[in-house]
Amino acid sequence: MTDLIADQERLRQLIDVFAQLSEPESGPGVTRLAYTPLERDAHEIFAERMSALGLTVWADAAGNTLAERPGADPALHAIGTGSHLDSVPNAGAFDGIVGVCAAMEAARLFVEHDVLHRHPLRFVVFAAEEGARFGQACTGSRIAAGLTGASELPAKRDADGISLAEAMTGVGLDPAAVAGARWRPEDWAAFIELHIEQGSVLETNGVRLGVVDSISGSTRLLLELSGRATHSGGTPMHLRADAMTAAAEVVLAIESLAGADNVGTRTTVGKIEAEPGSITTIAGHVRLWVDVRGTDAQRQRNTTREIVRRAANICAGRGIGFEHEQLADTPPVRLPDGIRDELAACCRAGGIEPCIMTSGASHDAQQINNVTPSGMLFVPSKAGISHDPAEWTSIEDVALGTNALSAGLLRLDEGLS
Repeated sequence: MTDLIADQERLRQLIDVFAQLSEPESGPGVTRLAYTPLERDAHEIFAERMSALGLTVWADAAGNTLAERPGADPALHAIGTGSHLDSVPNAGAFDGIVGVCAAMEAARLFVEHDVLHRHPLRFVVFAAEEGARFGQACTGSRIAAGLTGASELPAKRDADGISLAEAMTGVGLDPAAVAGARWRPEDWAAFIELHIEQGSVLETNGVRLGVVDSISGSTRLLLELSGRATHSGGTPMHLRADAMTAAAEVVLAIESLAGADNVGTRTTVGKIEAEPGSITTIAGHVRLWVDVRGTDAQRQRNTTREIVRRAANICAGRGIGFEHEQLADTPPVRLPDGIRDELAACCRAGGIEPCIMTSGASHDAQQINNVTPSGMLFVPSKAGISHDPAEWTSIEDVALGTNALSAGLLRLDEGLS
């Protein structure tokens, strides 16, 4: 791949530094939600360490943090790499963090070995990649790609009713100014993201590196079912309007819409809230949060519409009120073959035949591909576990991925004009 070899101990220590930033009393794992002071603290660690390497560092109005090492030819456009540092509640220590630490290690290697490159190299930490707080994934990179604007930020709210705009203001950002954070295609030549797989394809096949050729889309829904909250003992079964039993039927209907007859589509109800939440009270109101993933845009949207249709029919048959809201919609994307082939060649040069694969999860590179040709490298996730404290990737594989990333950046630097 390259004569530059990532330092495993440095990577281990850096991963630990970020993993230790978690909300107190939040339980096991890492809890560092989007647009919180802890997320900004993590970005500041990145900024300080990249500044110490002599890179120029800045943060934009979306909260994305960038560091640049200039290239030999100021007329050439930037090649970038990076990932994110926010998490879902009670997450693992590798999602997002690995890609940022790999970018930081690549920058260190280039600086300390005085590596010459023609293009400027930019190392990026995106804000708010996870959709756990506001329902929309990849907010920082969507803003950078021009896919989310200032007018949309007030409408997206977390469980406490705080809007995206309010959360941004609360950590010192200006949501009204996010148009200035949009990347210009003429400033960029390419972008690469290294990430843990968050699945078990690599481990199952005994492969240590993956090169992503496509990324699944995601449509997210909030379904609200309204019945009558009455006494569990005093209300006969035939006189009930039970929002919970209707919700149970809806969940099973959603599950049935993915599988062999709907290739590449995955449906998940990841969160349920029932009110009033008493064991002796029939649920009067239930909210379901639904995630529809797919590799085919039409099937993804058709599945979403069918979920709404079936849920409405189930509720009508049970005398339950029904409303729905689309929280976010991102289509699947095919990443450029040229970037994929260059990354695969880097893996082979290092003695690894990579797995060419689809990402079932959304990523910042998916959004940035709207600005500049983008690619992704995967390293294995043990047992495919992610978004859980048990998430784990060996430091040897993290280092191997970092080597491939470093080589990929330099290979693109040589080949792109």
